[in-house]
Parts: sequence; C-alpha cells; structure tokens
Amino acid sequence: MVTSGGCLRILGIDPGSRVTGYGVIEKSGGRLSLVSCGVIKMQAQLSMPERLQVIYNGLSEVIRSEAPAVAAVEDVFVAVNPRSALKLGHARGAAVLAAVQHGLAVFDYTPRLVKQAVVGYGQADKGQIQQMVRVLLRLSASPSADAADALAVAICHANRSVLP
Repeated sequence: MVTSGGCLRILGIDPGSRVTGYGVIEKSGGRLSLVSCGVIKMQAQLSMPERLQVIYNGLSEVIRSEAPAVAAVEDVFVAVNPRSALKLGHARGAAVLAAVQHGLAVFDYTPRLVKQAVVGYGQADKGQIQQMVRVLLRLSASPSADAADALAVAICHANRSVLP
C-alpha cells in the first residue's frame, strides 16, 4: 500500500451516472501532490447498464495506469428524488467494484465530511471546493468541478489516514 519512499497514492472517486470524476494524489509525509485527474463522461443515449460499464472500464484504466494503493469514494447522499439516488448508487457500485476488482481497499466518505476536510465547512459549494483543491495541491488552475470533487475525496482520505 505504501511505497518504500513512504508515499501513498490515493484514487478519489466522485461517482455520477452522467459524469464520474476521478483524481489521483500522492501523500508523502505531510505533502500532497497531484498525479492525475479527469472525468469519465457518459453519452446521454446510453442505457444505465451501458453507463455502468463505461464507469467500470474508465476507472479500471485509471487504476492500471496510475497504480493507486487505495480508493476513496464519495458516499451516496440522500437525494430529494429517489430515482436520482438509485442511479447514483448504481454508479457508486460500479466504481467500488472497479476498485475492489483491482485489489484496492475502498474507504467511504460522506459529502459533508469531504467538504469539512477540504474547505472547513460542511455546506461548501463546488466553487469553494475547486479553489481549495487548487490551493492544497498547488495547482496553477482549478480542475473541473467533478475532478475537483474527486480530488477532494482523495485529500479527505489523505488527511484522515496515518502512514506507517
């Protein structure tokens, strides 16, 4: 899980049925650095099973190319619309399955906990998350909202985990 140099590579995932964000960071001591980030976008005409396959395949490719040691996934929030929550749960399941199938331990974090860990406020908006991710990872520009959310999940795990 931890490299010989004491680095921990963490995959953060912000699951969505239309767009799934991912972000890979490295923690070395108290320092965090960006490895990669992006989004997996689903075409609107795809059925739900096809979207789940796209999520699984996309995250599998990220895991193979970036070799994270663990995955941190944003947990499902209680949505006003039960159908939306169910779709989000399916997307989250595909993301967790991709991580587990590649031998990664998976850690779950609520949206509120992620926001508190990154911004210091559990009701932070997407713009505040993007700004703090940019600052914490010393980036020249803010990543997209979905990629920033995924990086925030990874940062949350990095700040809550203890390296041996």
